[in-house]
Amino acid sequence: MLALVTAIITGFGLSYVSLDRGWLFGTMTIGPWVAWPEVGSPEPDPYTRAYIARSGALHQARAEGLRFTARTDSDGAALDLRCNYRIDGSTPVAAFWTLTATDPEGALVTPPGMDRAIHSARVARAEDGSATLHVGPGISAGNWLEIQGEGDFELILTIYDSSVFSGIGAFENTLPSITEERCP
Repeated sequence: MLALVTAIITGFGLSYVSLDRGWLFGTMTIGPWVAWPEVGSPEPDPYTRAYIARSGALHQARAEGLRFTARTDSDGAALDLRCNYRIDGSTPVAAFWTLTATDPEGALVTPPGMDRAIHSARVARAEDGSATLHVGPGISAGNWLEIQGEGDFELILTIYDSSVFSGIGAFENTLPSITEERCP
């Protein structure tokens, strides 16, 4: 009886962690960024199917885009709405990308009347093609996404029409880092 209870608790526990935090099965993790690469494929694995059913969101086909979510900075600390963050680096070559900030339930945390996202068509870049983005309640020069509220939040980087979906080349070094700049 003890073995059965242990197996059930372990099974449900690992499934919950996998679906809630994107760990262990069906995900791709690069630094703080987590993606479900099989979303939109014709034959997703069972964990991806469960993630799709649980999220209730409309997902793109694999060749149309890939959504990366970060709930922590590059040091592993949870993202806090009261703090300012710097997102440095580059993204995989793509036709278009967006960066949004949401609460854990998926609601945008940007103030009404402000930009809801930073996107690749309107971002200032360095000579090497990289970009520095700022996310936080405190004003920042350059590419800045204002957020408001208290508690944890997540950053969502959606990459549209990218060559990374063909499986050619690795993009281990092409997702930006997330660094806390200041926090009360």
